[in-house]
Amino acid sequence: MTRCLKNPFPQTSPEIIGAMIELKQYLQSYQETINNKIFELLKTSDGPNRTAQAMRYSISAGGKRIRPILTLAAAEATHARMSDVLPAACAIEMIHTYSLIHDDLPAMDDDALRRGKPTSHVQYDEATAILAGDALLTLAFEILSSTDNNSRECLSRQLRVVHVLAKAAGYQGMIQGQMQDICAEGSELDLDALITMHSLKTGALIEAAIVVGALFGSADRKKMQALRTYARQIGLAFQVIDDILNVSGDPAELGKAVGTDLNRGKNTFPGLMGTTKAAAYAENLVEAALKALELFDNKADPLRAIARYIIDRNN
Repeated sequence: MTRCLKNPFPQTSPEIIGAMIELKQYLQSYQETINNKIFELLKTSDGPNRTAQAMRYSISAGGKRIRPILTLAAAEATHARMSDVLPAACAIEMIHTYSLIHDDLPAMDDDALRRGKPTSHVQYDEATAILAGDALLTLAFEILSSTDNNSRECLSRQLRVVHVLAKAAGYQGMIQGQMQDICAEGSELDLDALITMHSLKTGALIEAAIVVGALFGSADRKKMQALRTYARQIGLAFQVIDDILNVSGDPAELGKAVGTDLNRGKNTFPGLMGTTKAAAYAENLVEAALKALELFDNKADPLRAIARYIIDRNN
């Protein structure tokens, strides 16, 4: 990730550059923390519970854990305690994994590979994959609604967290974006419609992940709005880069086939504006995201570095 060592934004401080250089270690550390907590929460084994096995199979299939890491980074930026936020961050990864299991199904994208491994319905069968996805979604909300602290403040925050994630994952968010994507196959969307679709399909859960982290911290209304702006920009940038990688990425790095969007008649940013303009658009989105964080001190440096990572990644 040598491109991260360059300073594309002259106003970026040496501290931010340091955060970029150390980002790999930061991500690996949080990935390990998240993975350990997820498996603790799953409480699964290699026993006869087929649903639990399928849940564990999909959630342990690799992945960047970028959504729960964003939750933890937003919590850090708003001076929250990591131990308070970690279960919610893991629940967000479970919601994301459920969406991938369902997205890979024959009725959706009909993908055979995910992160270099057979998809859930290929490894098991369609019924098991559907139930494993459903189980991860419901387990996520079981975790989000569990607490040992019955104080008014804690319960109020918990209710807001559940509301934010239910809305982002539901028919007004991720599901609506998925439906728009399916309905638009074979047709041609304009830029506004494409942005709307991906802001729902990809961006809604990324925004929710960041908002949830901030709900555990001390963000006032102005800082919360700044974090929402940051989240919307990087959510779109994430999808733009995903679209570009589906055109020109390395299948070995991606762990799945490339060119599938074009084959299915999907609406993508490089398909609409070309790869070069799409990459420039992603850069502009990241610049806007970094500008939104000007309200924050160096506790937000991981968020700044993650914004760069999103467009510098190759998988």
